[in-house]
Amino acid sequence: MSAVDPDQLLAALDPEQRRVAEALRGPVRVLAGAGTGKTRAITHRIAYGVASGVYAPSEVLAVTFTTRAAGEMRQRLRTLGAGPVQARTFHSAALRQLRYFWPRAYGTELPTLIDSKMGLLAGAARRQRIQTDQALLRDLASEIEWAKVSNVHPDDYAKVAIQRGRTVTGQDPETVGRVFGSYEEVKRGQGRMDMEDVLLLTAGLLADDERVAAQVRQQYKWFVVDEFQDVSPLQSALLDLWLGGRNEICVVGDPAQTVYSFAGANADYLREFPRKHTGTTSIELVRNYRSTPEIVGAANTLLAGSGSEGVQLRAQRPAGPAVTYTQHSDEVAEAEAVAAQVLRLRDAGRPLGEVAILFRINAQSETFEEALAARGIPYVVRGAARFFDRPEIREAVTRIRGAARSGEGSEPAETVRAILAGMGWTPDAPTARGQTRDRWESWQALVDQATEFAAAGGGLDAFVDDLDRRAAEQHAPVAAGVTLATFHAAKGLEWDSVFLCGLQDGTMPITYAETPAEIEEERRLLYVGMTRARLDLALSWAQARNPGGRGSRKPSRFLDPLLPDSARAPEPRLRRSKVASCRECGKPLMTGLEKKRGRCEDCPASYDEALFERLREWRKDRAAEESVPAFVIFTDATLQLIAEQKPRTPQALLKIGGIGKSKVDRFGEDVLALIE
Repeated sequence: MSAVDPDQLLAALDPEQRRVAEALRGPVRVLAGAGTGKTRAITHRIAYGVASGVYAPSEVLAVTFTTRAAGEMRQRLRTLGAGPVQARTFHSAALRQLRYFWPRAYGTELPTLIDSKMGLLAGAARRQRIQTDQALLRDLASEIEWAKVSNVHPDDYAKVAIQRGRTVTGQDPETVGRVFGSYEEVKRGQGRMDMEDVLLLTAGLLADDERVAAQVRQQYKWFVVDEFQDVSPLQSALLDLWLGGRNEICVVGDPAQTVYSFAGANADYLREFPRKHTGTTSIELVRNYRSTPEIVGAANTLLAGSGSEGVQLRAQRPAGPAVTYTQHSDEVAEAEAVAAQVLRLRDAGRPLGEVAILFRINAQSETFEEALAARGIPYVVRGAARFFDRPEIREAVTRIRGAARSGEGSEPAETVRAILAGMGWTPDAPTARGQTRDRWESWQALVDQATEFAAAGGGLDAFVDDLDRRAAEQHAPVAAGVTLATFHAAKGLEWDSVFLCGLQDGTMPITYAETPAEIEEERRLLYVGMTRARLDLALSWAQARNPGGRGSRKPSRFLDPLLPDSARAPEPRLRRSKVASCRECGKPLMTGLEKKRGRCEDCPASYDEALFERLREWRKDRAAEESVPAFVIFTDATLQLIAEQKPRTPQALLKIGGIGKSKVDRFGEDVLALIE
């Protein structure tokens, strides 16, 4: 009998948490809102089961997604008298089983686990005659990870990718599928496995060898899975094999915090859990102990009436300061204002370690790094390198410095654009998410700095000096300081004071989020950011990117139900959000592609299909001549518009979406000839 008193364990819980702890027999689903004490509830449930004699500690497996979360769970379980319980990540639990059973089942050594896909992937790309850089390799690695956790075979990748709108910048789906297949061949040939193989091989072993499956099921009889909204199809399949038809499982999650769908997470497993497991006990944790009523109210309002369902949080803390919403003229002004407010918080006694500045993408960090460094405020960039430590920025600054010393350039903006163009920068952003996009955003930040510096009359030598000054200040030794992080990197963390910055449309939601599902994921990402704050929450946006720029940006559409009248733009926002309708059937257009075409995806094409095919053949030949992917010339959507409108002059071509002056100059004559 355990020395821990079971009744004392229950006495430490609120009514809903107590219901979780007392539901010792599965299946159990816990919908746990942000800040409601889900880890407390499930660790007390396990400890109560052990203390009351229902669970043997060695027969319980608690699974989560990060080593940090698993470590925290183990520490809490030790404190509660349930130290022998296994708390692991999916990969850690699977690898432990694989290392034990593989030699016994197959009589061979387990394949060697690789630390990174990059080396093998580079070789696989060379086999397919594809030139790669580190950013493309990282994007390919991420896409292969998505495919494997989604149970997508290399032979099926292209078809599935097109269906699901998956893209890798600069590569068509067929090419990505071939690289994926080649990577798997190279890896197998060298007797290696990656992290996704750990789950795949474990699942295969359990499915193929009933003796192994029986031993695992004999060992683990009680399962708890945290962050269940982030489970992938592969992890779900492995979990089913661990269970072997039993239902002694408790899952915990929050559909309103599903922000990793792009990486394979599927919240349907959480939503549909009661349908899959008959007799499920479903419990909601709604008491938010983290945030003030003002913050909780704003977070609830953000999700109200949207497709991002979640529990309705109820604040338990005393009232605090009002949530603030502030519009700034440009990003520099926004960063300066936030840094000044951080200084006031510090002077009022707030520890800097309890302050966070959050934004959508890593490239947004630089203006805040500069503003904080100028005031001598220490900071830490979480989840990414500091701006001037990023490889693409280090190389770019080195090249810019070299151009200044050699006298190859004098005007900052022109020189920086030329140098970055040689490194892969283009005026137009890559359409897909990923490392290629992140790298472009960092380069674009340098272009903007150079443009701003040139507009103020500065020369290239002075610009290099300014870059060196910024880098020196931002490389200062880090003390306990303000956290700079993206919304994704902030998930699972909390601070007393949180600034959510750059909340303008096009950044939040991000411009490449087009489908309703993608837009809702962006809304949930903002919700995650808002619910990180305990006491102070400030939301802000910038009307222009650079000082003196045209202030045409609008606050994020997600803020519409939240903004006080004093923070709204002077012009009516309804004018901007007029719904576009299909020219064929009159129904509202939902996606960016539909709006570009001007018709619903399902409506019959009204374009000249023969002309469209001639244009595609011409594009294929032209792309081959220039050694670029076909879509770089024109996308299919643009070709359809040409075949539909049949422009007869360069001026008419310019009126078609996706065609600018440079493309008219390069391709206009050919296109007009094809139309004639």
